Parts: sequence; C-alpha cells; structure tokens
Amino acid sequence: MVIVREAHGLSEPSGPAGRPLSWSRTVAREAVHRVSVAEVLLTDVRNHGDNRFEAAAQWPRSHPTFPHGGDGRHHPLMIAETLRELGIYIPTRYYAVPAGAHFLIRDISYRLDPETEPRAPYGASDITCRAAVTDIRTSPCGRFVTGMRLDVVLSAGGKLFAWAGGTARFLDGTTYAETRAAVHGHTARRRLRAAVRPSPAQLAVPAARDVLVVRDGGVVYLDPADTRHPFFFDHWSDHMPGLVLLEGARQAAALATGGALTRPVACRMKAIRFTESYPPAVVECTSHGRTCVFRLRQAGICTAVGVLQYL
Repeated sequence: MVIVREAHGLSEPSGPAGRPLSWSRTVAREAVHRVSVAEVLLTDVRNHGDNRFEAAAQWPRSHPTFPHGGDGRHHPLMIAETLRELGIYIPTRYYAVPAGAHFLIRDISYRLDPETEPRAPYGASDITCRAAVTDIRTSPCGRFVTGMRLDVVLSAGGKLFAWAGGTARFLDGTTYAETRAAVHGHTARRRLRAAVRPSPAQLAVPAARDVLVVRDGGVVYLDPADTRHPFFFDHWSDHMPGLVLLEGARQAAALATGGALTRPVACRMKAIRFTESYPPAVVECTSHGRTCVFRLRQAGICTAVGVLQYL
C-alpha cells in the first residue's frame, strides 16, 4: 500500500540563490502559531518563485517531547512539526493569508528513509527543506486564498532523507465560528470509570505528561494526561490539534502491539471532521504485520483515519 504521495518535481536541494539560508535564529513564534520560542523549529524561508520555496529548520537533540534515539536519530514526528510550521509560515508570508486565520489540517503524511536520516551526536541537526505549493484554493471572488497543498522534501548534510505533504484550509474568524457552530456538540465531559493510563515506557515516551491515551474496559481513548502540555497544547485550542491525533494514534499502535511498533517511518492521516476535546475519542488501531491502520471515533462518528508503517 502506498500511503505517501511524493512531492512531484522536488529533488535534492541545490545551493540557494542569493543570500544563503540561515540557522542562526528561529522565525517569529507568532509566524508559526507558537507561544513558546523554545518550540519553534523553523529558522529561515526563501521564495524561489513559481510557488517553490527553500527553508531551514533546526531539530534540537534535547527536545523534551521528542528526544533523540540512543543512536542520535530524531523522533519521526519532528517531520510532521516541520511541515506544520511551513504550512503556516508560507501561506501567511507569501499568500496574504491573515495571521489570525484558522488553519485546519485536512490530511498529512510523511515518509522517512532510515538509511539517510540525520544523527545528532551533538547539539542539533540543521535541516534543509524544499517546498512546493499546489492546489491553491481561493474564495468565490478570487481575492483570498482559502486552502492549498504543500509538499516538502527534507535533507541534512547533503542527504535527502524524508518526504512530507499535507493539505490545509484557512478560515477567517466568522467562517470558523459558523463552521464550529454547525458541528459543535457533545462537549460534556465523560468520566472514564475504570481508565488505566499506560506507563511512558509502554508508549516509548519520555514522561507521564507525554501520555495521550488511556485504556478503559479494553477500549483505548484519546485523553491527554496534561492538557497544558508544552508542545501538544502550546496554546489553547477548542478542539484536538492534528499532531495530538497523530501522536495519539502512534501511542495506541504501541499499546496494541505490546511495544513492538513504536517508531513509524511513514504515515498518512486524514481529518474528516473536528475531534473535540470531550468526550474522549475512541482510538481504534489494528496491526497488519508492520502496518497499523487507525481510526478515531467520537459519539459514534469517525473523525480521523490513517495508516502507520514501520520497519
């Protein structure tokens, strides 16, 4: 099963035109919808015209939520976070999408090559990204960009090691409020009477606050241990963020396989509708060899589906 669409037309990054990319300091935190400067990965972005961009990001070796592996490898979800930041920075900086717009992930995917992925024996890894924007959607009057697709290839030390892509919608405050009013419901908190929270070791996460799932009567629910988590909930949201869904699915897969599958080298997720904070969404995960298929359901309605692949 092919679960990631490669970024057509993108290849190994070549030398940037004009001033070289910089990894010296991060972009403004507001430009990637972060409150904490410490959570910003993106350091520079260049527009090469024709909807193509080059960017720099730095992946810290000491990220508290996504620590490096014993051999210096970074957590694969750093790819997804880099894509998320580019998916906010590029539309607001180059396509006149208002900084206050609501960014909604429709789908997200990545594929990692373990043979060429960077190791970080010291402080950090400097990542170079080549990005292409396609499928630009506009308002009926054609004046405002309301959505686009972004495909990215990532390299480090001159070696291409990952492909990522995603599609997003951009809603102004009024449209977002109308959209939320149309789907909002089931906000009452449900008590999980016999919920058991897995240990961090079972899910391959560093600390108890990083655990996003619980098991109650044989059913796994998305129920974060820390709703003010410094990465997953860096700022307030009226629904579950996309990376919370993706990491929750990864944790459910680890739990379902007894810790056998913890580091996905490829994934694809489609967000069908909002996943609310309450009641806790059910996370269903079924493994087929080195592949896990997952689905999130809330009040009997499917909110997200996806696939995780492992070596």
